[in-house]
Amino acid sequence: MKISVVGTGYVGLVSGTCFADSGITVTCVDIDEKKIEGLKNGIIPIYEPGLETKVKDNVDKNRLSFTTEIKESLVDCEAVFIAVGTPPDEDGSADLSYVLGVARDIGKHMTDYLVVVTKSTVPIGTAKKVRAAVKEELEKRQVNIEFDVASNPEFLKEGDAIKDFLKPDRIVVGTDSERAMKVMQRLYKPFTLNGHPIIFMDIPSAELTKYAANSMLATRISFMNEIANLCEIVGADINHVRKGIGSDTRIGNKFLYAGVGYGGSCFPKDVKALIKTADENKYSLEILKSVEKVNDKQKSVLFEKLMKYFNGNLEGKTITLWGLSFKPNTDDMREAPALVIIEKLLKEKAIIKTHDPVAMHETKRRIGDTVAYCKDIYEALIDADALLILTEWSEFRVPNYVVMSKLMKNKVIFDGRNIYDPTEIKEQGFEYFGIGRS
Repeated sequence: MKISVVGTGYVGLVSGTCFADSGITVTCVDIDEKKIEGLKNGIIPIYEPGLETKVKDNVDKNRLSFTTEIKESLVDCEAVFIAVGTPPDEDGSADLSYVLGVARDIGKHMTDYLVVVTKSTVPIGTAKKVRAAVKEELEKRQVNIEFDVASNPEFLKEGDAIKDFLKPDRIVVGTDSERAMKVMQRLYKPFTLNGHPIIFMDIPSAELTKYAANSMLATRISFMNEIANLCEIVGADINHVRKGIGSDTRIGNKFLYAGVGYGGSCFPKDVKALIKTADENKYSLEILKSVEKVNDKQKSVLFEKLMKYFNGNLEGKTITLWGLSFKPNTDDMREAPALVIIEKLLKEKAIIKTHDPVAMHETKRRIGDTVAYCKDIYEALIDADALLILTEWSEFRVPNYVVMSKLMKNKVIFDGRNIYDPTEIKEQGFEYFGIGRS
């Protein structure tokens, strides 16, 4: 079986590689010549654990290839996945120009039946637009080639994407065609042999499922951050509350961790897009509007604690940030709380020293040398007036407190991810401020 994946960003590259790993012949397409040339030479444009090894292995076995030419990728192809970006417009809606551009290219070059699959996160109604774009190009060519459109949203967690694709909780496919359903069943058969379900539904439901899933998870995060802020006021501990409600099987214990807000490529964008879709249909999603508002506010909570501690004066203070990416095991800086905090610290004329295991290069690309990038966590602590934990990387969890004490000018920790035991930290001679912990 042969397929094509258009777009070699996070979703496209992971999907194409994992399909190839199951024995399918995959051609990944991208208009970025530099990126494609790099991929041909084993240079991976994103950081994702295990991806580089799998790309190399499948290229070596001639199951995975890369090209800038969509025309050649469609030869003998049974399905083509559209996995290009859908960045938010200024009004929060998803920009479909890249998706529809690919759809038109497919219509220009397809020569036989295809299932055109939207893998990108797209709003309800996109499949109709994709179908129309392909059909318009076929009509221009005056050819009658059958094709179907399907929606197959991704549910990949950055930092754990390979496992999520190979061992999915569920596979969601929206289609209105029996023929397309059979193609998708055959394509996903290797991933369902161990009981992982494939759920077929109508296309609009599949398109909405992705947004609804991410919005639900974002809601849980904002809810817990609200409860955490209340905990501090009433003298409760959010970690105890989390365990108490998480043990309820109706609630479960996932995504109940308080912190400095969510970020990344999915949650912020998808919440905005779903709110916009509802507004366009004259319905107001009040809960999600509150989720977004709470999250924006939460990104400043740690900074406000810091300002209060230093009586509103951070000028000349050396502030150390451990963690820059929005979550561990990724270099993704999109909507990262660290960017908000850095901007606020710079306005207060603080000196900022940072360390992140993989995201410093991406941070520097975004904000340049406005902060100091340190080779390890201890170099970043030299003469620090305060330490802020912004990402819960494993290497931050058990530091050498003796070394920290010798390096820091002022022994105070602001733990934005609640990775430390307050009692233990205080016994080591540090002042400690977490999220939702009295």
